[in-house]
Amino acid sequence: MRILWTLPYLPWPTTCGSKTRQYHLLRAQAQRGHRITLLVQSKVPLSDAARDALEPMLERLIVIPRRAVHSPLNLLASPILDYPMRAIINGLAPCLRHRFEQLLDEPWDVIQIEHSYSFQPFEQALQTRGLPYMLTEHTLESVMGAACNDRLPLWLRPLNAFDRWRYRRWEQRVLRQPSELVAVSGHDAALIGQISGRQVNVVVNGVDCAHYQCVQPALHSQRLLFVGNFEYGANLEALEWALEEILPQVWMSNPAVRLAIAGHALPASFKLHWNDPRIEWVGYRPDLRELQRRCAVFLAPLRYAGGSKVKILEAMAAGIPVITTSKGVSGLAANRGEHYLSSDDSGQLALQITQLLSQPARMAQLGEAGRQFARQHHDWSVAAQQLESVHMRLAQLAPATAPARVALAK
Repeated sequence: MRILWTLPYLPWPTTCGSKTRQYHLLRAQAQRGHRITLLVQSKVPLSDAARDALEPMLERLIVIPRRAVHSPLNLLASPILDYPMRAIINGLAPCLRHRFEQLLDEPWDVIQIEHSYSFQPFEQALQTRGLPYMLTEHTLESVMGAACNDRLPLWLRPLNAFDRWRYRRWEQRVLRQPSELVAVSGHDAALIGQISGRQVNVVVNGVDCAHYQCVQPALHSQRLLFVGNFEYGANLEALEWALEEILPQVWMSNPAVRLAIAGHALPASFKLHWNDPRIEWVGYRPDLRELQRRCAVFLAPLRYAGGSKVKILEAMAAGIPVITTSKGVSGLAANRGEHYLSSDDSGQLALQITQLLSQPARMAQLGEAGRQFARQHHDWSVAAQQLESVHMRLAQLAPATAPARVALAK
């Protein structure tokens, strides 16, 4: 199949769950023989490393620069009722719209749009031409806007509430238009279905299980591991909660416990604020396996739903026992007590950490169960098969002019 795939970011390096998802699904579909044109609007220039990682998978890679967040156009457009701020930042892009319209002159089996916030430059052309397409929504932004609300100055919170209201209107408008809708979990599919009134497909988030199968965690190390993309407000809030409330209670019982913190865009101010030798500020690591081998437990105290959960799946695939919250595993069909431990109370989380670190046999049991769960339900091959099923339905709706469509119809 010929696939036109759009993204509002370059999927390399894989600094967050969304980029990891895109990279692995692109790779999986390319390995299945599909010919992909990737149209990207990026806030960063295309590096040689990104080009080398992406171009071998693609028929074409087209990168359009995105204007800066603080562009005067974004500021002037910010009061517009029709668009939430994130849609403004990633939209109102004539060069992107024009290039997309040019590409629509070619025959496509599949047109794939990622994220409702990237949709604005494509909306008019898709409506005018009446072409079938799919849209994947990774998380409901109108809900996730609450994750950063408490971090904002008081004068900005009403503006944040206003933008969340705009985003709900935008979601209601956008999510009713595609031929096929895709969510990353059953939980998200149900929420999107309520907004759109549509049936929603699920293409799960995944993990490269083979990449992590040789990892054996250091169950006697007393080291916890926290991983996240710190451009994402929910991860910042989770880390602050861990450092302010959870870890101090752990240290009262076991002062030998260490916490390694890894991830993209880790704020330098955090290291100054929590200046404790038991905290290891690791930063971004393109390959987590060596760090995983030095840790005993993966800690993910997320208090806001949404997000990709890819880092939790990576920990499970590496055999590291996971301690999290109900929000941390929302959307994963894993069983509490069998595949992970959880609580939404800081004291209970601290107690679970302390008790589990003294039970290496229990840690090994949880780690192996998590590894099996990831392998059976969330390997990228599972997600790729789910995505290909959506692609095949779309290809049957597309104008039957290309040889690929005729062969597929037969």
